[in-house]
Amino acid sequence: MRLVLAFLVVLLLAEPTFAAGSQRIVSIGGAATEIVYALGAGSDVVGSDTTSYFPPQAKNTPKVGYQRALSAEGILSLSPDVVLLSEESGPPKVLAQLESVGLHLVYLKAGRSLDDVRANTRTVGDALGLSEKATALINSLAETEAKLRDVTRQYDQRKRVLFILQYGGGAPMVAGVSTAADSIIALAGGQNAVSGYSGYKPLTPESAVAAQPDIILLTSQGLEAIGGSEGLRGLPGLALTPAVKNDQIIAMDALLLLGFGPRTADAVMTLHRKFSAP
Repeated sequence: MRLVLAFLVVLLLAEPTFAAGSQRIVSIGGAATEIVYALGAGSDVVGSDTTSYFPPQAKNTPKVGYQRALSAEGILSLSPDVVLLSEESGPPKVLAQLESVGLHLVYLKAGRSLDDVRANTRTVGDALGLSEKATALINSLAETEAKLRDVTRQYDQRKRVLFILQYGGGAPMVAGVSTAADSIIALAGGQNAVSGYSGYKPLTPESAVAAQPDIILLTSQGLEAIGGSEGLRGLPGLALTPAVKNDQIIAMDALLLLGFGPRTADAVMTLHRKFSAP
């Protein structure tokens, strides 16, 4: 009898797993959603957040808000079997509501490295009953990563790169250390032009001039928001930097550049080529 009770307790405490094609998935975070589709479970996605727009099919799924400003009602209305979330998701009150009703929540790391990409791929694969496909995807990422190491090993000159984040109508922000931008710059063989702080701080004329970047990096969405290259040149102090004087401005899609999902190794290779271009 005791053995039976112990077995039932183990079953109750165990994390649920699902067979492919049998689960309703809500995916929060563009990288998480990319992983789901890369594992072949895209048809099981019944909802996602506004950062989930790749592959194109993901853009058409019902949206439950921005990943840091989620709606509990929106998620619950989709009757999900599993909810994939970045550890940066929120607000905490909404997460507590979801936990209180017993939803199966699976948290992924906020990607900052290729190791994080591998770990998140493994987590999603295990949660969705797709462990073998996750292993295959991780192996394919390793092949690209090996090529990346070979290329960057031959690159001695690390250009100073200033990443500017522009969104909505807010002030332009500059990425310091411990950011996805800082990580992607280093992986691609560049050097963050700012190292005196963590996170993001507003761009000032003094900080722009002091950074003396060889390259200015933005998301393509951010560059569009400030009016393209001409708008960028009008930002405080940037006209005095080597990057603007030499027209060294690089823009890439936000999710591709900062998402740390299945495409990150390819994104790093692309960025490296842009860094090393004359």
